[in-house]
Amino acid sequence: QVQLVESGGGLVQAGGSLRLSCAASGRFFSSYAMGWFRQAPGKKREFVAGIRGNGVSTFYADSVKDRFTVSRDNAKNTVYLQMNSLKPEDAAVYYCAADYLPKTMPVDELQYDYWGQGTQVTVSS
Repeated sequence: QVQLVESGGGLVQAGGSLRLSCAASGRFFSSYAMGWFRQAPGKKREFVAGIRGNGVSTFYADSVKDRFTVSRDNAKNTVYLQMNSLKPEDAAVYYCAADYLPKTMPVDELQYDYWGQGTQVTVSS
């Protein structure tokens, strides 16, 4: 069983930056691929970024590539999402999720086993 708690959301002006954190409880954190998803009002939840357990392999949605960076610290059981050059369309509730020992980097929310409660990101224009 893994519990995930996101933090770091808030209000930022367009062009600004935020860093989200997701702290995981439980064992074998490095065995989990971690993903970040977001859901804006009236829209489906979408994949944003993901990172394999080794912290080397990462994957990004085209909409955030070159602006967002996902990383993890397995010693701290924490995954991060550094968000730069934020746009109003990035505003959403951001969720982290964990997938145990995936064969490939999961981008489908149905592949993930555990979810956090989400943190709100608001971007003013």
